[in-house]
Amino acid sequence: MPDDQKYWEKVRSTIKKVSRSYGFERIDTPIFEYSDLFMASVGEATDVVEKQMYSFKSKGGDMLSLRPEGTAGVARAYIENGMPNLPQPVKLYYIGPMFRYEQPQAGRFRQFRQAGVEIIGDIDPIYDAETINAFVVMCRELGLQNINVEMNTIGCNKCRSDFRSQLLRYYKPRAAKLCRDCKRRIKESPLRLLDCKEEKCEQLKAHAPNLIDHLCEECHSHFKSVLEYLDETEIPYSLNPHLVRGFDYYTKTVFEVFLEDEHIADGEEGGNEKTHRRSKMALGGGGRYDNLIRLLGGKDAPAVGAALGLDRVIGAMKQQGVKVPPLYKPDVFLVQLGALSKKKCLKLYEELRQAGIAVAESFGKDSIKTQLRAADRDGVSLSLILGQKEAIDGVIIVRDMASGAQETVPIEKVIKIIKDKLGK
Repeated sequence: MPDDQKYWEKVRSTIKKVSRSYGFERIDTPIFEYSDLFMASVGEATDVVEKQMYSFKSKGGDMLSLRPEGTAGVARAYIENGMPNLPQPVKLYYIGPMFRYEQPQAGRFRQFRQAGVEIIGDIDPIYDAETINAFVVMCRELGLQNINVEMNTIGCNKCRSDFRSQLLRYYKPRAAKLCRDCKRRIKESPLRLLDCKEEKCEQLKAHAPNLIDHLCEECHSHFKSVLEYLDETEIPYSLNPHLVRGFDYYTKTVFEVFLEDEHIADGEEGGNEKTHRRSKMALGGGGRYDNLIRLLGGKDAPAVGAALGLDRVIGAMKQQGVKVPPLYKPDVFLVQLGALSKKKCLKLYEELRQAGIAVAESFGKDSIKTQLRAADRDGVSLSLILGQKEAIDGVIIVRDMASGAQETVPIEKVIKIIKDKLGK
């Protein structure tokens, strides 16, 4: 809605500025892709593919899906457009709508906006840290406070194999206590048991084995380096050994960016103590996906990326009272009275605009008092008043809105006079 556009403009412009300053170039992928792309990359057994994708058959018989996330389309575009032949890594960013069929609730929409960054073609852990740093910088430059990053590693195929056995050994005796979805996950994708948000599954997860204890030497070294880079940049983070991402393509580093707030409430009845409770809102996340390009038919190209939920970000900005400037702040207000002056004002409005002077009007009103009230609401410095007599005489009244002082000037000189008064 119009009242929210100033937030969207601020968010989009900040993301563009930060992304470009980190060397990311803009890419726009199609709103819909072949469904097979998401089944192969995100994973057929994931909630997104099984429950949340909007899929349909085209008139030509192709199965298509509205994109539920951005990485798969970027990876496909990287392969199909010869990007492996460019100097590596290739750094890309995107902003656009995504679609998931889920129950709408606070901060969640079936059409939602994401901004993402992808670094494709290099396995160096510094790019994991750079991705996280770029996202934290975006949030800070949007005025958000209390940002924290939760970090984990889900290892590679080699070390995950041993961990999978450990996980099944823990969960199988407790399978009856799992939710319906997790009873299926234990057979199809055990690692996703750690991603469940159901209360009874959360309780079981608290005592589940940690993948970080089963890492191979390479994955352990990679994750250690990522954390050392984050320490160097002083990014606030915490380790969450049960953090996994909901897509199959992730390997090694995974992370989520949270907004954390502390709530202080009174103690129990009759008591004077205060209780401190922390709440957190996920703004986005990502991780490394070293096998995705090869999985989709390209040459081996390790990669890392992440996405921010922009609807969530704007909700957080409002919640924290972040001030956002209006999209348009007029310098002058054009007041008219009479048919002849109204005709001349339409031309003058365009001349003022071309001269770089922000101007507002209320052409449908005939009362000078009503128009001056509108000028006052807009907070302009000057009002230009053109009545019937002024239009005939070729002059216009310049009114200082703060002092109420007025002067009459030739209409052909009014632009220069206004520029001088405004210091333009």
